[in-house]
Amino acid sequence: MTGTHVGCDTSQCGACVVHVDGRAVKACTMFAAEAEGSEVVTIEGMAGSDGTLSVLQQAFQDHHGLQCGFCTPGMVMSAAALLAENPTPSEAEVRDYLEGNICRCTGYHNIVKAILAASGQDVSAIAAQ
Repeated sequence: MTGTHVGCDTSQCGACVVHVDGRAVKACTMFAAEAEGSEVVTIEGMAGSDGTLSVLQQAFQDHHGLQCGFCTPGMVMSAAALLAENPTPSEAEVRDYLEGNICRCTGYHNIVKAILAASGQDVSAIAAQ
């Protein structure tokens, strides 16, 4: 698997977020042996078995929630955890939840928009910031 990225090795950037037993975890803070017996889902596990993008991945594409793509796997995994906890978060809740994920390209606006769209919310009223 090559989708999960090591960005900082200090748990600051969020590029390495994976799901361990359904919980979002920054993989750089965990030894592989700690995951033994656990279900680990990486970004590769988000798409359908036929390669079809998940609703969240498609929303990132549709709303231009990525540029260089380095942070995207961690952003998608964090966003999936948020939507599992809170299926219709507010814009402020999305921004707060992504506090541990750093993107150096997008300024977060389209990432937030993509997450809100994936939750089924109307994003047409969200102004560019």
